[in-house]
Amino acid sequence: MSSDPVKPQRPDGGQFSNIKSKWLSRHRTTTSQQTSVYKKTYKRTEMTCETSLERLQPEIVLRILSYVDAGSLLCISLVNRHFNELTNSNTCSAMWYRFYVHERNKKKIANPKNRKIVTPSTVSPQERPKGYWRNMFFREMSGLSGNKWKKKLHRIDPYSGMPCYTEEVLRSLCVSWEITVTDGRGRRSTFKQSHAAFSSTAVFLYWGASNWPSFNQLTSLELHGVLRVPLDCPAAYRPGWKSFMYKILLQGENKELCVTDKLVKLLYIGQGVTLGFWQGGWEIAFVIVNLHTHRLVERSLHASVCPHTAAEVSALFDDVDPEFGLHGYSAYMELHNTEKMIMSARLSQLFCKRDEISDGYLPLQVIGRRNKCLNSQLVSDIKLPWRTEVLHGNIKDCCMMNLTLWDEAEQPFWCVTAPVVIANADEDEVSYDVDGESVSILYHNEEGRVEIWLKRIEERDEYSVDSLVIYISVFKVNEHFGRSY
Repeated sequence: MSSDPVKPQRPDGGQFSNIKSKWLSRHRTTTSQQTSVYKKTYKRTEMTCETSLERLQPEIVLRILSYVDAGSLLCISLVNRHFNELTNSNTCSAMWYRFYVHERNKKKIANPKNRKIVTPSTVSPQERPKGYWRNMFFREMSGLSGNKWKKKLHRIDPYSGMPCYTEEVLRSLCVSWEITVTDGRGRRSTFKQSHAAFSSTAVFLYWGASNWPSFNQLTSLELHGVLRVPLDCPAAYRPGWKSFMYKILLQGENKELCVTDKLVKLLYIGQGVTLGFWQGGWEIAFVIVNLHTHRLVERSLHASVCPHTAAEVSALFDDVDPEFGLHGYSAYMELHNTEKMIMSARLSQLFCKRDEISDGYLPLQVIGRRNKCLNSQLVSDIKLPWRTEVLHGNIKDCCMMNLTLWDEAEQPFWCVTAPVVIANADEDEVSYDVDGESVSILYHNEEGRVEIWLKRIEERDEYSVDSLVIYISVFKVNEHFGRSY
């Protein structure tokens, strides 16, 4: 007898298996037929859409587009390649030319000094290069076609030494700024500014986004000035220009930890850029950028403009004056916290004797212990506000410093915008002329350094400036004045 187990037989004699196989076969056939019908329908619909766009006559499309405004015409050009080529063709140039003339006439009528209406040109719009009148209309809308904003920048504030209408020009042109960060894999992320605050010599920019990449993965940070055309269309589709201002490498050794509080810590990476991190790690909480107003409009609109640290015109060599380059300086300094002014001082006739040059620097005594009449006072409650999308706070004993130094020809010689920290002064630098706690504000870069020594007056709850010295690099002086100190 066999020892193998006997498989039980189904009572239906295998009829259930036959029914199941027939149902699966019929279901597969139905599903395949439905899929085939769906693919044919989708393909027929796609071919019909393409045929409709291709069969639509350009004259009909242009007739329809002649009733839309400039913003709608721009949005239509972004639908697909067919409409983009159509709206930018020479055939559509007459529409952009009409928009351009209307915008010019509107500005002429609004200006009471010049009411001369622009008449249509004798040159046919189609005779211009492709996209000419479209670009001319965008430039007219943005305000770049005229020189009115340049004329406004010619008026100088006698106290700060900077153009009076920098803020007005930037706001009228709708200029904004963007930060682009790049990680080790080459991925780029762009962030728009949260808000901006202006002082007489600098603009304070703030980024409070919450989706910053990890700082340890970032390799560089770029700042761009952005000019958008104020068209009546969604902001994401508005055309504009982007100007590259500077690039900072983030994984170098030139970073300095400024100050911390219970929630955040600040890291200054140079060129007015300060990063705020959450305590306990290197997760970016916010970014602060302080820009000097010297040639700020030009730098924000044109990428070819040199950085503000470079002098516009080099001084001529003077072989008659043996001390040329050591005298005739003027300085203006601000300490502010983006909400109020803490201190401002303007002094002229700053000089340095040849025998005072040491360690490669020229010391310019702005406020000294022997010159008590120039001492300034500032409140002791010094703090720097910060804000994110969720939290906000204040960092004590921290503020922003704006320094402008002019040479004898009244050319900006050194411009500085950076965060500074109030710290306890070294015992060797403590002055005993005034009772109170001695503190200092120190700043330095490759072109010079600033040293401010303060005394805290308890009864008045304020600081008194005991000394303020600006040190200029001898190399910078020799390069500018053509000397060999």
